[in-house]
Amino acid sequence: MLDTARRYEIPEGIELDFRVAGPVVRACAWAIDLLIRAGLYLVIAIPLSFMGGMGMGVTLIFFFVIEWFYPVLFELRQGATPGKKAMGLEVIHDDGTPIGWSASLIRNLLRTVDFLPFLYATGLIAILLNQDFKRLGDLAAGSLVIYRDKATLRPGLPDVKPLQPPANMTSDEGRTLLAFAERSPRLSSERRIELAEILTGLTGKQGEAAVTELHAYANWLSQGR
Repeated sequence: MLDTARRYEIPEGIELDFRVAGPVVRACAWAIDLLIRAGLYLVIAIPLSFMGGMGMGVTLIFFFVIEWFYPVLFELRQGATPGKKAMGLEVIHDDGTPIGWSASLIRNLLRTVDFLPFLYATGLIAILLNQDFKRLGDLAAGSLVIYRDKATLRPGLPDVKPLQPPANMTSDEGRTLLAFAERSPRLSSERRIELAEILTGLTGKQGEAAVTELHAYANWLSQGR
């Protein structure tokens, strides 16, 4: 597949669209997380180094916890580590639901295998061979790394008094009317009239009167009447 767009239909019949994250952006996110962990290691190791052998033992325990549970903690809290969040990424289940603790734990524990023989070589090969860019941990956990696209607000409709459209208007025509009304503010007056007059048979009007009539129909439809 040439693009990274994926679509999943939930049992309610609603289709969810995802953009799967590729290896380059994920590598950048990993590098950011590595720098953050390195900073945490220094903050912990320097003061504990003055405690001798006990300090070394405590330091190793902290290192273990940070290395293995840093990603799990952030994925459960916000769906992404700070590095992934900085790159606009998120970890989810294959079905689009938020990542759970078991899946997050599995995908992160298997980083050991993905790292082999060095620098995540096995994980990179798995990503390149998989159309969803999944490393072995993702395959085992049933997880997916996607772009966290910002929610887009639906454009407002022109301020026209709602008017019930003709009874013979089809559902396809209704969707077209809504799309036309949403796009109208970005169109020139001439272009709005040109498009509106295509439906002269529906409105019985021409020129700006046809445009206003279609906007009134769209406002009626948008209110779910």
